[in-house]
Amino acid sequence: MGTNTEVRQARGISWRRARVLNAWVDSLTVADVLELLEDGGVLFTINPEHLYQLQRNRQFVRAYAAATYVSCDSIYVYSALKFLGRGIDHRASGSDIVPAYWRKHADNPAVRIFLLGAKPGVAQAARERINRLAKREIIVGAHSPSFTLLDDERESEAAIDMINASGATCLIVGLGAPKQEIWIHRYRDRLPGVKVLMGVGATIDYEADAVQRAPKWMRHNGLEWIHRVITEPRRYALRYARNTEFFWLAFLDRIGLYKPPFVGPSAE
Repeated sequence: MGTNTEVRQARGISWRRARVLNAWVDSLTVADVLELLEDGGVLFTINPEHLYQLQRNRQFVRAYAAATYVSCDSIYVYSALKFLGRGIDHRASGSDIVPAYWRKHADNPAVRIFLLGAKPGVAQAARERINRLAKREIIVGAHSPSFTLLDDERESEAAIDMINASGATCLIVGLGAPKQEIWIHRYRDRLPGVKVLMGVGATIDYEADAVQRAPKWMRHNGLEWIHRVITEPRRYALRYARNTEFFWLAFLDRIGLYKPPFVGPSAE
């Protein structure tokens, strides 16, 4: 895990890596992320729900520690870092990164994407929509697994076979946290042709037009969560209620009383 003063160089891009509780986040724009992913890597997009799970799930902590890049997918994480004195300059959400990625590579036949996640039929709908807009088959495969994918080795093996057979170079996983990050971490070495892996939550739903995003003014002002709770209360109400713990832990961190739940070699 990087420290809050660590600066790394890649493809001529300098960025600051800051600690947030027991994880880290990179100060990257969407354009920065796209440039860095030219060399491959694993991208996670952190938000308060992830930080809630990171206090409870050791496998999730290990997955995060192994990620190549972690972008800020929440104005609350962004604001908390400023409160903690570790402010970053940029944030980049998965729902912005994914469409920017496939649009950038719409004319690049070397990039082939597989969608893994969402409800039955949604990933396929996203595939059809993106391919239509890209005017080529940039999405070479789509699969909506069961909720038990992470715990079902046979189903995971079948998904791995599908991804490898598709010839995909990029895997976009939308299983929700912490499943998507743990699945990527557990099986990335079984996907030799896949150079870019992203855990992006509900982004596949957005790409399928199955879920409508909040208006731009709400997204730019950190109010997208209100839109989500109103439009999908069963999915998001409890999740956002749990954000209160993040604010409390950030306060404890600010006064030096936050203690990571997993420490030592077993947490690495």
